[in-house]
Amino acid sequence: MKTENFYISDFCTLRNGKVSKNGEQVYSNLESENIKDFAKGIYKFLELKYPKFHKMDELCKLGFLATEILFQDMEKIDENTALVLSNKASSLDTDRKHQDSINNREDFYPSPAVFVYTLPNIIMGEISIKNKLKSENAFFVSKRFDAEFMTKYSEILLETEKATNVICGWVDLDNDKYDVFLAFLSKKGEKELTKKELNNLYNQ
Repeated sequence: MKTENFYISDFCTLRNGKVSKNGEQVYSNLESENIKDFAKGIYKFLELKYPKFHKMDELCKLGFLATEILFQDMEKIDENTALVLSNKASSLDTDRKHQDSINNREDFYPSPAVFVYTLPNIIMGEISIKNKLKSENAFFVSKRFDAEFMTKYSEILLETEKATNVICGWVDLDNDKYDVFLAFLSKKGEKELTKKELNNLYNQ
């Protein structure tokens, strides 16, 4: 049984060349011809100086950038902040590139730089390294964003004190079609964490 209420203190989306935080658009680049240009534009907009970003695959860049947007104006992030992410395509976009790197080499040795991103949970590794997070993390694959599952899973982490805060959401990419939604969950905030509220924010 739920013993206390938790809240959605911040949320962000990356869709259709636009970036929004807490329902307000903070960046747009409708002229971007591909996801690579779009991600590069956000990186410059945020004035980040993190060379490792340029080595990431596009799915990882999206999750990484969304987290940086979520963290804007926040105080130091607790290292016990958990990551609970999901999507419908896993790492398929990079898997294709990995297969191409095999097909296009005479010696059949794939590129290690591509291979390292053939698991979707590498996103959480990159986010954790950048922000020194040491908490629970999990990546799930489902047909669509499952607000009920995300809510229940996050509540368990918070109730059992396995995490002080939780970043949950949807980071999906397939053939330059992307959909990113992240929410920061904690014991403070104005929007109570419920399946309905989380789903409403995702669909904004």
